Amino acid sequence: MTIIVHHLENSRSQRILWMLEELKIDYEVKRYERDKATMLAPTELRRVHPLGKSPVIEDTTAPGPTGPRVIAETGAIVEYLVDLADGKLGAPSKRDDALAYRFWLHYAEGSLMPPLLVKLVVSRIPLLGKRVAARIQPMIDRHLNYVEASLADQPWFAGDSFTAADIMMSFPLEAARSRAGLGKDHPNTVAWLERIHARPAYQRGLAAGGPYAYA
Repeated sequence: MTIIVHHLENSRSQRILWMLEELKIDYEVKRYERDKATMLAPTELRRVHPLGKSPVIEDTTAPGPTGPRVIAETGAIVEYLVDLADGKLGAPSKRDDALAYRFWLHYAEGSLMPPLLVKLVVSRIPLLGKRVAARIQPMIDRHLNYVEASLADQPWFAGDSFTAADIMMSFPLEAARSRAGLGKDHPNTVAWLERIHARPAYQRGLAAGGPYAYA
């Protein structure tokens, strides 16, 4: 195998399986289940990377200091795989589309995901949590409206071409549809979700990763 994916259930690592399917890169999946009480990743992941989080990949054909090269962080992994595939699913050739590609690639985790994660965490706090979550929702709505407007005149986040930026945007938007108000008021975004879910590589990634709560 070329790539080993350390895949945590219901996590960002599902995007990496999908991307590997899109790129037709051989990979092996090592699955991990969350702690049923805390919903955190198991301690076994710390044996792969000190942060003990997923996704993490090992490139068995590229030696690191103590074995196969280990790469963590979704965005870093995505960029690594684009390079490994000689630029496939990377930045389009048009300057504006390339700038959009880089923006959405980083926006997914840098801007959109944080308020979604905060809402998830605080909503689990009795009494006070619901009040705090309600105050976070307007911020999330602003992001969702921005995404909706950005998809009004183009099928993909970087223009006419499907890219790794779409893969990066999938997890936060699936999470938003599940628990943060993404729905009938955002038809462009919902249509985009339906397009990615219909891709054969997306479906193969789901089959490889197992149950996925946000699909």
